[in-house]
Amino acid sequence: MNEFANVAVIGAGVIGASWTALFLASGRNVAVYDPAPTMESDVRAYVDNAWPTLVELGLVKPGAPGELSFHHSAAEAVRNADFIQESVPERIAIKHALYAEIEPALKTGAIVASSASGLPLGEMQAGWKDPSRLVLGHPFNPPHLIPLVEVMGNTSTADGVIARTERFYELVGKVTIQVHREVPGHVANRLQAALWREAIHLVSIGAASVEDVDKAVWAGPGLRWAAMGPTQLFHLGGGPGGLQSFCEKYTESFHRWWDDLGNPRLDAETSARLVEGVLAESASASQAELSEARDALITAMLKASNDLRRR
Repeated sequence: MNEFANVAVIGAGVIGASWTALFLASGRNVAVYDPAPTMESDVRAYVDNAWPTLVELGLVKPGAPGELSFHHSAAEAVRNADFIQESVPERIAIKHALYAEIEPALKTGAIVASSASGLPLGEMQAGWKDPSRLVLGHPFNPPHLIPLVEVMGNTSTADGVIARTERFYELVGKVTIQVHREVPGHVANRLQAALWREAIHLVSIGAASVEDVDKAVWAGPGLRWAAMGPTQLFHLGGGPGGLQSFCEKYTESFHRWWDDLGNPRLDAETSARLVEGVLAESASASQAELSEARDALITAMLKASNDLRRR
C-alpha cells in the first residue's frame, strides 16, 4: 500500500487543482473541497489537461490515477487523509476559520501543509489549538510541473513531522528545501523578487526594453540557472581555483554592481510602462497561448534534465 495513501486538497483554485493532478498521478486517493459551485468540473478539466504532461514527465505511477472525490465541507474532506495540502486564499481570517473547522476532524498523525507564499507560519499556527502538525509546503506554480517545494517547521512543530513532509513530497516527485528562518516570501520568491526589482530598474532608466530584459534572462543566465544555482555556477566560473578564485577576481566588479542596483516601486507610472512593454512583447498571443508555450518549454527542459540525471 502507498505511504500517505489518502490525501486531501483544500482549496481547488489553480494551485489546488494542480496539486490534485500530481497527487492522483502518484496513485493516491484525493479528496477535494472548495466552496466554488463549479469546483468539480473545474478540477476535472484541469486534471485532464495536465495529465499528458504528467505522463510525458514520468510522474504517472503504477496504479494511477487514484480515486478522486469531492466533498461538501473541509472537515469531511480531511477525515481520512494522511496528508492535507491547504491552498485557500492568503487571508489569515480565512486560514484560521478553516483550521478551526478541520482540526477536530483530523486523523491521528495527519500532516497539514499550507501552500502559503506570503503568510508567516507563526501567524497561521495561531489558528490551531495544537499547531504541531501544521507546516509550510510552498510550491511554485504550477505545482504539478515545477519541482520545488519550500518546507518549514518551527519550535511548535512535532518531532519527525518535517522529515515525513519531505518524504511525502519526494514520493510524489518533488524537490524540497528547508526554510530555517521565518522571512517574508520564504526563499525562492525573494530571489525572483530581487531579480525583478533590477529588471524594473533597468526598464525605468531606459537601459533596455521590457522585451530585451526578459530576453537577457531566458537566453542568458536563465539557461544556466535551470541547471545549477548561482553560487555553484560561479564556483565553476572560477576555473581550477573555484569559488575562492572567482571571489578574488570579481569582488570589485560585484561591489560596483551592487552599489548601483536600483530600488524601484510599482507605482502607477511604472506599472503602466511594464504592462505596455509586456503586451508589446507578447504580440497578439492570449494568456492561454502563452501559458501553453511556457508549460511546453518547461516540460521539455524537465524531461531532458531528468533523462540526463538517470544516466
